[in-house]
Amino acid sequence: MPPAVVAPPTPPEIDEAKRRLRAEMIERRKRLADADAGLKLAKTVAGLGPFRSGAAVSGFYPMAPEIDVLPVLSWFAERGHPTALPVVIGRRLPLAFRAWAPGEPLQRGVLGIPFPAAGAADLVPEILLVPLLAFDRRGHRLGYGGGYYDRTLADLRAKGPVFAIGVGYAFQEMDQVPSASFDQRVDAIATESSAERLA
Repeated sequence: MPPAVVAPPTPPEIDEAKRRLRAEMIERRKRLADADAGLKLAKTVAGLGPFRSGAAVSGFYPMAPEIDVLPVLSWFAERGHPTALPVVIGRRLPLAFRAWAPGEPLQRGVLGIPFPAAGAADLVPEILLVPLLAFDRRGHRLGYGGGYYDRTLADLRAKGPVFAIGVGYAFQEMDQVPSASFDQRVDAIATESSAERLA
């Protein structure tokens, strides 16, 4: 099991700004989510390539009204990339990843989120599809507040190169997302309408 990653304290004003923005973006997503966005997202993510042959890719099982990344995982799997979903193994710990492709069985985990059945192989992803509630063009993203992806990206980046793609709806873009020193930036942004590698 990886060691716990302890984040430095976040200034209270940043915590409060994130809390308010989370509530706003959750409501906005409920109103504006597009059921067909996943297929569109697969096309925009493809445009970020070329990707290293055989690189393992992690996604996440979408919980409504999150954007559906399963078509993206299918696109990668069809091109020979091992694919995986995250598994929460403990508070303040980086995520683990288990091999899984769309259509394979799942079981319910923390908060009812599906994850690969026990016995699935562990994978270390080089390409990560990272969920978000909001993003800006500097690569900052607003997550759900648990810090799992910040810990995970920090852990993976300490070991080798990874390519993190923040995925969401175009309407989730903000001019500036509040961020603290521990927050990990993504390397690209992909929505149902466009995708861009960030400097």
